[in-house]
Amino acid sequence: MPADNKALNSTVLVPVFVPAVAVIALLVIGTISNPELAGNAFSATLAYITETFGWFYMLSVAFFLLFIVGVAFTKWGHIKLGPDHADPQYSFPAWFAMLFSAGYGIALLFFGVAEPVLHYASPPAGAAETVDSAKQAMQISFFHWGFHIWAIYGLVGLVLAYFAFRHGLPLSMRAALYPLIGERIHGPMGHAVDVFAILGTMFGIATTLGLSVAQINAGLNYLWPAIPVNVTVQIVAIALITCAAIFSVVAGMDKGVKRLSILNMLLAASLMLFVFSVGPSIHILESFLQNTGSYLNNIVERTFNLQAYSRSDWIGNWTLFIFGWTISWAPFVGLFIAKISRGRTIRQFVVGVMLVPSIFTFLWFSIFGNTALNLIMNEGYHTLIGQVQSDQAIALFRLYEALPLSSVVSFITVLLIITFFVTSSDSGSLVIDSLASGGASYTPVWQRVFWATAEGTVASVLLLAGGLSALQTMAIASALPFSIIMIIAAIGMWRALVIEGHHHSSLKTEIQQRFSGTSGRGLWRKRLLGMVTFPDREEVEHFMHTTVRKAMLRVERELQKQDWKTEVHEDPATARIYLEVIKEGLLDFIYEIRMIEHALPDYAYPEMVHNQDSEHVYYRAEVFLRRGGQSYDVYGLDQHDIITDILDQFEKQLNFLHISPGSLPWRMEEHDELLQIDPQAEQPS
Repeated sequence: MPADNKALNSTVLVPVFVPAVAVIALLVIGTISNPELAGNAFSATLAYITETFGWFYMLSVAFFLLFIVGVAFTKWGHIKLGPDHADPQYSFPAWFAMLFSAGYGIALLFFGVAEPVLHYASPPAGAAETVDSAKQAMQISFFHWGFHIWAIYGLVGLVLAYFAFRHGLPLSMRAALYPLIGERIHGPMGHAVDVFAILGTMFGIATTLGLSVAQINAGLNYLWPAIPVNVTVQIVAIALITCAAIFSVVAGMDKGVKRLSILNMLLAASLMLFVFSVGPSIHILESFLQNTGSYLNNIVERTFNLQAYSRSDWIGNWTLFIFGWTISWAPFVGLFIAKISRGRTIRQFVVGVMLVPSIFTFLWFSIFGNTALNLIMNEGYHTLIGQVQSDQAIALFRLYEALPLSSVVSFITVLLIITFFVTSSDSGSLVIDSLASGGASYTPVWQRVFWATAEGTVASVLLLAGGLSALQTMAIASALPFSIIMIIAAIGMWRALVIEGHHHSSLKTEIQQRFSGTSGRGLWRKRLLGMVTFPDREEVEHFMHTTVRKAMLRVERELQKQDWKTEVHEDPATARIYLEVIKEGLLDFIYEIRMIEHALPDYAYPEMVHNQDSEHVYYRAEVFLRRGGQSYDVYGLDQHDIITDILDQFEKQLNFLHISPGSLPWRMEEHDELLQIDPQAEQPS
C-alpha cells in the first residue's frame, strides 16, 4: 500500500472496536456528569471485589507462577517462539530495556521508597517501627514486585508469542483459545476476549498514568514551589505528555519506543548508582542479600496469605491492588513483550522475563527502600514517615533531601518519570490498536493517535472521580474477567504443546522416504537455483497463483474422489494460499504457502550498498502447517514437486493422528490410495 494512503485507511475490527469504545465512552461521560457519585460507586465496588474475590486473585497468581516456570523446564523449553530458524529480533540489552520500560518502571519510581516506609510505619502484622517491621517491609515489597508480577506478564506474553509466531495466528488474546474452540476465535467469543483485553489494558494504563502524573506534580512542586499540587496541574500534565506520546507512537516501535526505552534504562541505572554511592553502600549490599533470602524463604506463605484471621483493608489496598493492576496490564505488557520476543526459545523467554527484571527490582528496592529505612532508623529522619503517609508521590523527592545534589537528582527523576509516561502511553497505544484491529501488525497512524488520546482522557477522568481510589477500583475490577481468560489461555497453550510434542515424536520416528528421488535428476539444479536467486513480489505471486494453485487443485480433486472434504483457499490480502483437508472428529490438515518478505543478504548482489534503512528485499514462498512455519522455500519447484511435498506432510499428519492418544483408527488401504496421486495426470486449468 502506498505510504500516502496509509493514514486514510482503517484496520479496525468493528465487533471489537465499537464495544470497547462504547464502554470507555460511557465511563467517561458518566464520571464527568457526576464525579462524586462515580467516586462513591468506585469505592463500593473496590470493597466488594476485595472481600468476595480476593481468594480467587491470589490463587490465580499462584497458578500463573507455577505454570510458566513449569513450562520452561519441561521438554518444551527448547521450542522457539517462531520458526525453528528464527533469530531474536532485538539484542538482549534492547529487549530487556523495552520490556522493563513498558512493564512497570513508573511503579518502581512511585513505590521504591513509599512502600517500604509505609509498611515499616504500619505493618500488616506485628509492632510498627521496629527491626522486625523493617525486615517485613522489605520482604513484602519484594513479594509485591518480584516473580509473581513477571509471571503474570510473562504468561500472557508467552501464550501470545507462541500462537502468533509459531502457529501463524493473530497477535491478539483470542489466539490463545484456538486449541479449545478452533476457528470460533474469529467469531463472537474471540471478539469478546479481545474487548476484555482492551478494557483491562485501558484501565491498567490509566492507573499507571494517574500515578505518574501525581509524582510528576509532586516533583515539580518540590523543584518550583509556585506550582501547586492539585488535579488541575495533573490533568494539564497528562495533556502535555500525551502529546509527546503521540509523537513517539507515530514514530513506531523501533524509532520511538525502543530509543525511549534505552534512555529510560540509562537514567534509571544512573539514579541507582548515585543513591548507592552516596548512601549506606555496605548496608545496601548486605540488606539486598538478606531481603532476597527472606523473600524466597517466605514466598509460599505470602502467596496464599489473605489475612483470613485478621481481616483489614491492608490486603485490598496493597496486595490485591498490585496484583489486580498487574493482571489488568497483562494484555498490554504481555502483547508488547510478545511483539519483541520473536525468535527466542520458551526457556530463554521465561528466564529472561522472570529472572532479570526481578533481580533488577530487588536491587532497586534495596537501594532506595533500605536507604530510606536506614535514614529513619539510624540517622533520625523520622519526618520522612509523616511526609510519605500524607503524600506517597513525594516520597522519592523527600529521600533526596537527605542526599547531596538533591535538586539535580530530582530534576533527572522528573525527566525519567516523563519518559516512562511516554513509553507506557505509546507502547500501550500500539498494543490496544493491535487488539482492536484483530492482531494486525501494521495499523494507520490515526488509530494509534486515537488510542493514545483515549488513554490520557480516561486517566484524567478517573483522577477527577476520586484519584487513587478510583484508579485502584478500575484496575482491580477489569482484572477479574481477564484473570479467567488467562487461566483458559494457559490451558490452551498446554494442550497445544502436548499436540506439538506428538508431532515432534511422529516426525522424529516415522518420517517416510516414499518419495525420495522421484523428482528426477534435475532437482539439484532447482535447489541450487533457489539458493542464489532472489525473486521479487510479482514473481512469487505469479508462482503461487499458477504452479502452487494448480498443484493444490489436483490434490483437492483426488481427495474429493475419496470422499474427503477438501478445499483450496486463496487469500490475496495476506498473500497466502492453502489446502485444507477436514476429517470429522479429527484435527484438520492445512498445507499453506505464504509469501514472506526478507531483507536481501549481503552476498545476494555484492555491488549493492546494504544498510539498515535499505529497502532491498526479496520474497520466499514458505510452507506453513498448522503447527507453524516449516522454514523452507518452494519457489521454483514444479507441480510434481509441490504435490510430493503436500503428500509428504499429509502422510506425517496421518501418522501423527495414528500415534496420538484418542485418535480414531485409520483405514490403511484408504491411506495408501491417497498417497498414489499421479503427478502426470491431467492438469486443471
